Amino acid sequence: MTTDVPPRTVVVTGAGSGIGRLVAAALHARGDRLVLVARDLTRADDLAREFPGSVPIVADLARPEAIADAVAEAALPDRIDGVIHAAGVVSLGTVADLPLVAWRSQLAVNLVAPAELTRVLLPRLRAAHGQVLFVNSGAGLSAHPEWAAYAASKHGLKALADALRGEEAAHGVRVTSIYPGRTATPMQEEVHRQEGAPYDAERWIDPASVATAILTAFDLPPDAVISDLTVRPGPR
Repeated sequence: MTTDVPPRTVVVTGAGSGIGRLVAAALHARGDRLVLVARDLTRADDLAREFPGSVPIVADLARPEAIADAVAEAALPDRIDGVIHAAGVVSLGTVADLPLVAWRSQLAVNLVAPAELTRVLLPRLRAAHGQVLFVNSGAGLSAHPEWAAYAASKHGLKALADALRGEEAAHGVRVTSIYPGRTATPMQEEVHRQEGAPYDAERWIDPASVATAILTAFDLPPDAVISDLTVRPGPR
């Protein structure tokens, strides 16, 4: 991963697990200043132990209406160089069977919360000519049976990124969407459980490879932007 860039202040969601955790670890190891979103105080304490010196934003992404107050209460600097949205939830089911609560939770965490957190942080991002990076999914490009709610949230996340990119270009804010294929994370293990399929991590992308792709896009010099990047499993 690229290390020849000056230290930056980066907000990361989903830093407790999977891809988000690896991205946060890489940023922390190279000296970037982390602002980590945690759903509660217990989680914030866990992240503080894992990433010493990080600043918490205590906000449950399932309740986007609480994000603005949580950001106001956090000790944030006036400039934020990047926001990496890596948190997500998934609940599979057919349109005929999936309950309303599953639609609401996935849309809240996967779409509305990133939109609201970005909105609240935009003044700081503009001040730094920063970057917003959305960890989307292959499901954000193509929907399959039993994936309607999750795919809808990720299709919406693509629309959010595309609109934001056009709106914020004049303010010097770059916007990137990353579309990983199936990746060997705890979420993928949960997907297999929901699918009733055996889970073999060796079949899927190493999350470190996705983290490398994310930081490659994030570390690109400011004269250019990787707007959309698809990461697929390699040949086995």
